[in-house]
Amino acid sequence: MSQLTDQELNATIREVLKRAVADPNLRQLAVRDGKAAIAKVTDKTLAPGLSIRFVDNYGKSNKTVVIPDPVGHPEQLTEEELEAVAGGCGASNCGVTSEIA
Repeated sequence: MSQLTDQELNATIREVLKRAVADPNLRQLAVRDGKAAIAKVTDKTLAPGLSIRFVDNYGKSNKTVVIPDPVGHPEQLTEEELEAVAGGCGASNCGVTSEIA
């Protein structure tokens, strides 16, 4: 059996989640054994050392919030990049067209 790529893993996780909404047995399996739930959806394997944990948020008293992975120190944007992100022109020929009337 081959291993799941990152893209395949993401698609497989989405498929487990989709099916677990309607299938209480798969939902219970996912909470109990994430790898087994993944195996129900694909014949590919997880990378060695990778663990998958599904958490059931069902009910008023159960809410889980996952903190995203930490980010490194992103490089500072230049003024031009900031303008482009903020919706400004950010180009030296801002507003100039090459059309001839």
